[in-house]
Amino acid sequence: MTAKTSICDSSNGQTIMGDALYMPRKELDELQSKMLRAVVKRVYENNAFYKKKFDAAGVKPEDIHGIQDIHKIPFTEKTDLRDNYPYGLLSVPRNELVRMHASSGTTGKPTVVFYTKNDIKTWAGMFARCLSVVGVTRDDVFQVTPGYGLFTGGLGFHYGGEELGCMVIPMGPGDTRKQIDMMQDFGTTVLGGTVTYSLRIAEVCHELGLDPKSLGLRIGVFGAEHWTDGMRDKIEKIFGFEAYDIYGMSEMFGPGIGIDCPKHEGIHMWEDHFIVEIVDKKGEPCAEGERGEIVLTTLTKEGMPLLRYKTRDLSRILGACSCGITHRLIDRVSGRTDDMVIVRGVNVFPGQIESVLMKYPQIGPEWYAYAFRNEFGSMDHLQIKVEANGTSKELLQIRDTILRELTSTLMGLKPELTFVPVGTLPRQEKKTRRLIDLRK
Repeated sequence: MTAKTSICDSSNGQTIMGDALYMPRKELDELQSKMLRAVVKRVYENNAFYKKKFDAAGVKPEDIHGIQDIHKIPFTEKTDLRDNYPYGLLSVPRNELVRMHASSGTTGKPTVVFYTKNDIKTWAGMFARCLSVVGVTRDDVFQVTPGYGLFTGGLGFHYGGEELGCMVIPMGPGDTRKQIDMMQDFGTTVLGGTVTYSLRIAEVCHELGLDPKSLGLRIGVFGAEHWTDGMRDKIEKIFGFEAYDIYGMSEMFGPGIGIDCPKHEGIHMWEDHFIVEIVDKKGEPCAEGERGEIVLTTLTKEGMPLLRYKTRDLSRILGACSCGITHRLIDRVSGRTDDMVIVRGVNVFPGQIESVLMKYPQIGPEWYAYAFRNEFGSMDHLQIKVEANGTSKELLQIRDTILRELTSTLMGLKPELTFVPVGTLPRQEKKTRRLIDLRK
């Protein structure tokens, strides 16, 4: 674990690093209860949507005494953000806002989030905490490859790096040869972005006759996609760095609301900023270790605080991390409720497939799975295409083994497995959707 440092978050007077990470559990619970009471009162008094929602549920702010009463608060859904577009979820006057971000919407309306000046400072502080936890220091050069603009990725990484005090190279996505030139010229040591784009950087290195390890990167911080420990092993071997999974979403500030530490035992969620719940399909709390949907409540966001927001991300609560950080540990996100594809009654998630494929050294990191219906429209199938290295004989020897393991993992659903040469499948510079339903 890296040494403790202190970065002041002026929005709530707390310390971003140092004792805040190791606060005794009882004190952290008491802090959350105090902050929950305050945010509930504030949104009830300042937001018509939440007042109506609370009144319909027969709940008043004074009914919420602490985190033990959070179940009384109604859930907030993604559809609520779209239904209240553009300003319906604000809890401050519009002239207190300094920024907005948005993500594309499936109904034509984007999901929009807003920030006060203090919100920007809070977000930068959380991201700086993430970077410090994984060992980034002021001496590092941090190359930011997520997109800038309405997407929260680029600016989240950027402001977090600047808050920590390292030098930031604001590249954004694309122009991969220039990315490599900048790494070589300016001595980039930390790469921020997506796993998908890091793989593209590695491919262009090989095209240029470069070993990706020669770039001298020591840390990779990757978000926006769900990736497995098997994928971590592959990219770490490619680059020679240590890779970390950073968690976040636009509705909760953006990237940087949690990260896995050097122990790699799960994602630490910053509980002085959020209350974390895991619920089942009925909205009931899951037991520790039981997988369900992540539900988050913002405690420090001013412009657009959200209560019990159903994220659609799937995870589970884990026990305490051996690193000593007391903030709640969740398992790395295994998928989303809307990433799931049902094939012959079996729920299929991308993480299930990747967890099997990445065990085999002959299998490359690029793969896609397609759910489709046969030409008569009477039977659903799952086809997996994966890039592989090796002779036909070598691949034939492992094919049956991989198929057996995939079938077992997918609860008896036997997919079609096709090996294709390296470089055959499409490449993406942004986050990649690897499980595609062709029946829609």
